[in-house]
Amino acid sequence: MSTTDYRFEGSEMNRKLLLGHPSGLFILFFTEMWERFSYYGMRALLVLFLTSSLMDGGWAWSREEALGLYGTYTMLVYFTPIIGGFLADKFLGYRWAVALGALIMTLGHASMAMDTPWSLYAGIGLLVAGNGLFKPNITSIINGVYVNAQEKKDGAFTIFYMGVNAGAFLGIMLCGYVGETQGWHWGFGLAGIFMFFGMLQFWFAQGIFGRIGLGPKKEAEFDIADAIESKGVDTEDPIDAVEVTPSVQRDRYIVVGVLAIFTIFFWACFEQAGGSMTIFANDYTNRVLEGTAANIFRIANTLLTIVPLIIITYVLFKLFKITFRKYFASNLFLGASFAIIWAIVIWMLTQQFGETKTEIPASWFGILNSFFIIAFAPLISKIWESKLNPSAPVKFGLGLILLGLGFGVLAYGSAGIPQGAQTASVGIIWLILAYLLHTLGELTLSPVGLSYVSKLVPAKVIGMMFGLWYIAVGLGNKAAGAIGGQIDQIVESHSMSYFFMIFTLIPIGAGLLLMALTPVLKKLMHGVK
Repeated sequence: MSTTDYRFEGSEMNRKLLLGHPSGLFILFFTEMWERFSYYGMRALLVLFLTSSLMDGGWAWSREEALGLYGTYTMLVYFTPIIGGFLADKFLGYRWAVALGALIMTLGHASMAMDTPWSLYAGIGLLVAGNGLFKPNITSIINGVYVNAQEKKDGAFTIFYMGVNAGAFLGIMLCGYVGETQGWHWGFGLAGIFMFFGMLQFWFAQGIFGRIGLGPKKEAEFDIADAIESKGVDTEDPIDAVEVTPSVQRDRYIVVGVLAIFTIFFWACFEQAGGSMTIFANDYTNRVLEGTAANIFRIANTLLTIVPLIIITYVLFKLFKITFRKYFASNLFLGASFAIIWAIVIWMLTQQFGETKTEIPASWFGILNSFFIIAFAPLISKIWESKLNPSAPVKFGLGLILLGLGFGVLAYGSAGIPQGAQTASVGIIWLILAYLLHTLGELTLSPVGLSYVSKLVPAKVIGMMFGLWYIAVGLGNKAAGAIGGQIDQIVESHSMSYFFMIFTLIPIGAGLLLMALTPVLKKLMHGVK
């Protein structure tokens, strides 16, 4: 732990470094972690629950119907941030928006835990509304912390993204296991518990951000006080104090728009993870292991679970050393949530070791994405802060190409599945390799997308612009559900390999096109790196 210079905004405590970044970044890290725990825990179960038979406690929907609802839900989750960003920019402030959004999402998960159709739809509606307030504004707080440290932003967002995926990892693993073994609605309810803990841990530690993220009225009061104290010196945010001519800003908006279009292509393919890839894992993959194979899996799964949790717990203790005395209540809720997590993990692993054979839950494969992000995010973050750091279009292009290669692996692995087959027993290695390539693609595109939006647009509209960015992600999610919903028709008329080849060619082609546009886009960025 050390103390940094004036470049990082916020309170004096926020200027104490943890892993080379302000300690406040890790308050946001854990807040976002629990929100992503709840989101991905619920997402891992939704399609499986809807398509399961009535005898298994599901609703026996067709794959097309289930993926249609999945696509609509994930689209709306990314559409509402534009409203939440606007409300925070003009009225609430980012901190109130984050806390209120977390509360609404907690109520949404509680509703979904009730075993009725109306409660499911009400829960989805609350999750959509709460996410709209939460999603753009927690990233806006990061932007406020790094307003004078632009060169550290890519690394900060990559570390933040590690928190996102730590939550996804734990949510998919634990909610998925509880939902598939103990009952779907137990899994939905577990997601809500940690959303509640995340809200409390953020609320009681928000003072670490100083004036960052307060409502417009409070910001104005601070500006007046600062102006008086400094005898009339202008106190605009540094990023807005630099003169940017209208033509330069227009060009930068064009770059954001181009990157947003290619982001749609990325998520339309990537979000097959919660749809058609989940169906592939459930119905077309050999998930039953016996003998030596089962023992190897149990050992690997234990390490896969325990090692990342130890790493995250280590970060937690490092944060405690800085913030425990001043933000005791926040740390109390954060520590309690980790104690519960450890208890559930130990129970789950004990259950698995007591079995003679192992059936891998279909939702389990989703944790691979999160595990690979936790493993590779620090390395990618260091690359972005080195001389090897490529421009935004190159990063996006690489992300799309790696994504396409992952689907190419699945196309090859499923080549032996007969046309029209509803079930098969493909080896798990193909899904593992696909998730590895998809994750590397995601790391080169998704977190740096948020970083470049914050660099290319004025700070005064950053909340709304994050909302617009998430609309592009939402369109990709809706397209993912619509295209993935055609899996039965495509497999019937062609093959499973043909289905995955569609998702191979589209992102690779888009990635190559974007990389070809790099010189033009770099010129339009006017020096933003």
